[in-house]
Amino acid sequence: MSKHRVIVLSVVNNQLTVTEAAARYGLSRQRIYQLLSRYREGGIEAVEPRSHRPKSNPRATSALVRERIVELRLELMQSGLDAGPVSIASHLELEGHRPPSTSTIRRILHAENLITPEPKKRPKSSLRRFEADQPNETWQSDFTHWRLANNVDIEILNWLDDHSRYLLGCTAHQPVTGTIALNEFTRVINEYGPPASTLTDNGLVYTARFRGGKNAFEYLLATLGIKQKNGSPGHPQTQGKIERFHQTLKKWLTAQPRAQTVEELQQQLDNFRDIYNNQRPHRALAGATPATAYAATIKATPGGHPTDDHYRIRFDTVDQFGKLTLRRAGKLHHLGIGRIHAHKPALIIVDHTTVTVIDRQTGEIFSEHDIDPARNYWRNKQRSPGRWPEQTL
Repeated sequence: MSKHRVIVLSVVNNQLTVTEAAARYGLSRQRIYQLLSRYREGGIEAVEPRSHRPKSNPRATSALVRERIVELRLELMQSGLDAGPVSIASHLELEGHRPPSTSTIRRILHAENLITPEPKKRPKSSLRRFEADQPNETWQSDFTHWRLANNVDIEILNWLDDHSRYLLGCTAHQPVTGTIALNEFTRVINEYGPPASTLTDNGLVYTARFRGGKNAFEYLLATLGIKQKNGSPGHPQTQGKIERFHQTLKKWLTAQPRAQTVEELQQQLDNFRDIYNNQRPHRALAGATPATAYAATIKATPGGHPTDDHYRIRFDTVDQFGKLTLRRAGKLHHLGIGRIHAHKPALIIVDHTTVTVIDRQTGEIFSEHDIDPARNYWRNKQRSPGRWPEQTL
């Protein structure tokens, strides 16, 4: 029995006077009269100690925000997007609400049975993060597999800016080849400018170094002054951002109707790219979107290379006369390469002012040509005007 009950019953049953009860139990006479008043109004239960908690708390999460937290959790999960407390807080802020702390959001989700307990993860303090200082300083690239509704295997090629996590390119192919990787890279640099470096794994579409040579992608990077970086074999953590991105992409695709065709899948990827870049708050960016982070800082460029060039890539074979043809602005132009290079496979790189022709097998520069729209024939600047050395044999 509580002390308050003992005091009240002792006074009511005339065992103690109010003065005697106050002296024995260390309470004031006023306090005892309050207890007796509560007893007469509500019975013996009313004399129990009451909570000192305030009846209202101006900092308490409102019912509107609590309901929106639950709604956002369900909406984001159904859409295949991140639905953790940090992401929910970012969405609340975008909607004009003042978000509570992430721990409060977590408690609300726990109360609604919307969180499944998981094993403890490795603490963030044990991780060592690397991040480029500027947009276009490093682009990460890789491709991942996805199946259509008819179980046909498709490969999705992605290009991701290391600094901002901006998704530069996301395209579906069957499968990704060296030519496709080169063409997609060229398309992306024509839209966003060339990066200072690239970071990829050691797939054959990116490098042939373990076969003792180079591929067309490597030759293109060298020609444009772009530094190539490759992760260590069997150590995908080096490309951790693109690997983690694939989880986000597949989680979103899983929540969508399974695409029937490559074209339908590409439409889904285009929709995802817009959501990922412009709508989805990114945890690694303190809730900002990749598009905001990509546009916020001056962009890095390859050393000594202009940023406004537009590049065009072509694969061809030098003909028996040592020449190549190139169509520009609807007009056909002839490139003098040299008969010594007849029948060799070539990579043609075209920018605003120059055409560079490279041996696809060795990386040797066959020729360089100035673009002159008024002329049909563009000579090789590496050779002096006049007869070719092989013609004098």
